[in-house]
Amino acid sequence: MVEYMEKVAKTVDVEELTVEERNLLSVAYKNVIGARRASWRIVSSIEQKEESRKNEEHVNLIKEYRGKIEAELSNICDGILKLLDSHLVPSSTAAESKVFYLKMKGDYHRYLAEFKTGAERKESAESTMVAYKAAQDIALAELAPTHPIRLGLALNFSVFYYEILNSPDKACNLAKQAFDEAISELDTLGEESYKDSTLIMQLLRDNLTLWTSDLTEEGAEDGKEASKGEPGEGQ
Repeated sequence: MVEYMEKVAKTVDVEELTVEERNLLSVAYKNVIGARRASWRIVSSIEQKEESRKNEEHVNLIKEYRGKIEAELSNICDGILKLLDSHLVPSSTAAESKVFYLKMKGDYHRYLAEFKTGAERKESAESTMVAYKAAQDIALAELAPTHPIRLGLALNFSVFYYEILNSPDKACNLAKQAFDEAISELDTLGEESYKDSTLIMQLLRDNLTLWTSDLTEEGAEDGKEASKGEPGEGQ
């Protein structure tokens, strides 16, 4: 599906992708990246446990396998980021499309930042910030607070603050502001986007509950629950 949608996306020099095509592209990449992100988290957790047991032989094998997963993650992210930079972002004209693609760009730089280290992690985090900020500037000016793309951006941007930048206060402020603004205009929400918007609002609220409890209950890392990104992110 990814290969097919890449071919479709490369036609956007002629005309912009439809909403349906845009969503199919996003789902195709979320499916291939989500499974590998989940595998990486499981393998990393096993690696930590084996290191604590001083089981060097197992650790070396696990590191080798983790390296293969990371290579696959890098290839997938590099592929969609090139497509976004060369075709999708430059050709987008509507505010909704611009926010969608810039948010997507931020998401895939964030996925790289999840496993990169040192200078590479710093670079990925900086690229994530630039893309999310550009998307946010357009979203705040052009999209309603209840718009599912604006809400999805706030959700993933706040997860970035919490998980990658270790800034729980900024994460909570961003998520709370997005949730409160959407709640105040909930009566204006159209039937077509009601389900999507309210689902993301629920995820924002879930993260706020999780993050505020983490702030008040320091420690207990082993049982720490993962933050929730958009549906299909595999968070």
